[in-house]
Amino acid sequence: MAVVHYCIEAADLHAHLWRVKMTIDHPATTQILSLPAWIPGSYMVREFSKHLQKLECKQSQRKLQVEQLDKASWAVACDGQSALEVSYEVYALDNSVRSAWLDSSRGFFNPTSLCLMAQGLTDKPHTLELCKPSNSKHWRVATGLPSIKTDKQGFGLYGAPDYDALADCPVEMGEFWSGEFLACGVKHRLVVAGAMPSFDSSRLLKDTQRICETHLQFWHHEGLTSSKNLASKTPFSSYVFLLNAVDDSYGGLEHRNSTALIAARKDLPRVGDTKTSEGYITLLGLISHEYFHTWNVKRLRPVEFTQYDYTQENYTHLLWFFEGFTSYYDDLLLRRSGLIDDAGYFKLLTKTMNQVFQTPGRLVQSVAQASMDAWVKYYRQDENTPNSTVSYYTKGALVAACLDLSLRQSTPVTLDHIMRGLWVRCKAGPMQEEDLLAVLLEKTGRSWRKEIRSWVHTTKDLPIKELLVKQQLQVLEEPAQMAQRLGVRTVDSNGAVHIKVVLRGGAAEAAGLCAGDEWVGIELGNRADGQAWRINKIEDLLPLLADQRKMTTIVSRDKRLLRLALTLPPKTSTLRIHSANRKTNPGQAPWL
Repeated sequence: MAVVHYCIEAADLHAHLWRVKMTIDHPATTQILSLPAWIPGSYMVREFSKHLQKLECKQSQRKLQVEQLDKASWAVACDGQSALEVSYEVYALDNSVRSAWLDSSRGFFNPTSLCLMAQGLTDKPHTLELCKPSNSKHWRVATGLPSIKTDKQGFGLYGAPDYDALADCPVEMGEFWSGEFLACGVKHRLVVAGAMPSFDSSRLLKDTQRICETHLQFWHHEGLTSSKNLASKTPFSSYVFLLNAVDDSYGGLEHRNSTALIAARKDLPRVGDTKTSEGYITLLGLISHEYFHTWNVKRLRPVEFTQYDYTQENYTHLLWFFEGFTSYYDDLLLRRSGLIDDAGYFKLLTKTMNQVFQTPGRLVQSVAQASMDAWVKYYRQDENTPNSTVSYYTKGALVAACLDLSLRQSTPVTLDHIMRGLWVRCKAGPMQEEDLLAVLLEKTGRSWRKEIRSWVHTTKDLPIKELLVKQQLQVLEEPAQMAQRLGVRTVDSNGAVHIKVVLRGGAAEAAGLCAGDEWVGIELGNRADGQAWRINKIEDLLPLLADQRKMTTIVSRDKRLLRLALTLPPKTSTLRIHSANRKTNPGQAPWL
């Protein structure tokens, strides 16, 4: 029987207000209520309580005094006998996967944004009642929460064994497209909101099914066939993908038996178009990434995440493993599923390599340190982020690639065996770096501590290029694009070049260019006899410079025009993996 109950209704679609009525059957005499400050999987304190308003508490129709303790906690003096009734509103206009949204066409929320925690009762059963909006009769519900009593549209009562389980199940409402499929005998549902009429739902459903089957076969490899029912082996009995298609956005957030995704409408497959766009491959990679997290971070997880503390940062050095290794496998399993070919896979791996090697921050901060700093650096990026830190996603993916290639070249063991070995050793639960080292030792008969220390805990460059060459692959160095040669990252808008980032040690930094500058033009030769040219995009420099390396840049900074001498470096290269000389069987995926 539920101890804590929530009733959620769309109070005002146009004002974007959810109304929550919370009932606590047996409150403490001083009942503490609090709203999470962050959501697991997105490592930044987001202060969800800033959107909570009109908090009122009653017992037996008697209004109680509520004392606010801090930014997200309240104390309520109760009589200790009757149920506590709490009501409040939450403003919801965050069209992301992290928080909550409500308008006339769609409702979405994570319970961490709407559902107050009752201190002392978070380990008790919770129920969630979803009320049907009176003026939105065609709306339906999709969620990973187990249904207790719901109608055909999904409105009604849902249950959770505790607050953690409740918090880990986002809710989608609206007039969305929905389809179902079985992957290795396990029921999956795919929900897409906001798609255009040309959306090819059949293709996305079929491709998502292939991804899920490949992942299930990866994690539950022993004796598995695609037709075998895995209900007794998988950590979930059903799974829900909640995809929000918008004009221009991208992201995902993993949950224990569902994921919330957001992607650009143009990246969805279209009826009659059999081509596979880069945007669609990116979307499939996102689906693969979040689904892999079902095992790697939602079950197998850092020991620091054994019990979430929703009130503050939860630190770990292991995001390089949980996000990085997931990033390695999301593309690799796309290849194994046959949704991309070798060339497509190597293109994605090349992109990851260049992202790491073109980030000066890789020489400043180790990927383990970057994991700890996620709360203040990765999720709060600014113009200096590439100079001060490295992404635990991209470098973590390369650590996984280095480990996998090293294992394959010296042992009969692969990283696949290590991942499944960790699943067994840690009993699909909390793990530490020592567990990884222990499984490596057990499976290969030697210590990998030296490699892990070098790749994870120092700022030394990874040996990925050398390891790829040993796989009969070429890693070519090709001329870099102009922005990389200059050491800048720019945005072209309204006919102007805006400098967003100046990379450490580059030509632009040496010249004195600054993030925030508007690059107006260049002068060639001496000012007395030279020519000045306006530029509208960074590529305009190529025909203007020809074979010249010296120029005077004209930039606008705080409404002042500055002339700064800039010299292009003689050579700047970008990497590309070339597989023409590699001997593989037809249709064989990389390093299976």
